[in-house]
Amino acid sequence: MVLSSLGDYQQARKLQSDTFTRSRRLLGEDHPETLAAASRLAADLRAMGEHQQAGALDEDTLIRRRRVLGDGHPDTLTSASNLAQDLRDLSEHQ
Repeated sequence: MVLSSLGDYQQARKLQSDTFTRSRRLLGEDHPETLAAASRLAADLRAMGEHQQAGALDEDTLIRRRRVLGDGHPDTLTSASNLAQDLRDLSEHQ
């Protein structure tokens, strides 16, 4: 997150991608920490203008969070908001 805050999105993406990959392998696809890593990676992708990739990752994360955490969990609601932002960004770029 600090790298993203500093505007170093390339390095942030590299680190978040590695964290997401390791989390999936060690904790599983649906673990809350894996889902948090996915959300952070999607945010970095969005910041870099990679809206299609961010949207796909946010959509998958939302589906998993709904299943694992429920519709009303704060993290699930954050994922829904993130996906809405992706969809808005995609419509602006088409």
